[in-house]
Amino acid sequence: MPDQYVESIFTITADRLHKQKIRAIITDLDNTLVEWDRVEATPEVMSWLEDLREAGIQVTVLSNNNRERVERFCHPLGVRFIWSAKKPTGTAFRRAVEEMKVSVEETVVVGDQLFTDVLGGNLLGFHTILVVPVAQTDGFFTRFNRRMERVALYWMRKKGMISWKEKT
Repeated sequence: MPDQYVESIFTITADRLHKQKIRAIITDLDNTLVEWDRVEATPEVMSWLEDLREAGIQVTVLSNNNRERVERFCHPLGVRFIWSAKKPTGTAFRRAVEEMKVSVEETVVVGDQLFTDVLGGNLLGFHTILVVPVAQTDGFFTRFNRRMERVALYWMRKKGMISWKEKT
């Protein structure tokens, strides 16, 4: 279960994060910041990242994707990144907080997948935020995870564990 569920990254503002005493974000890339097949950041994502930077909130992109994909996206933005993260295992999450010199309590994990981003963050005690995927399509390996997520979300909704609905 994520701690929060939001429509997009743009509802995650520096003001809200400061009120929660958050100093850092670990975020997924594909279908969280931009579509999985978009090479560069949109102007809106660039502005969001700049607003966070100006507010003193650090960002690390944590992706299971390959180095070329992640570096090509992050390098022009000057954003720290970890590729081939092997989420949901904890190694890359721990590395991210160490590099940013923050604690788990001062960091949120943002992503579009329950079984990689949210599970990985929850296993280490991070505050987790699940976002609606940016695109309705996914890469080959993510399609399987999405099917499993739909089953899990249906079950959680039926048991009254969540009140929000999936976008169709």
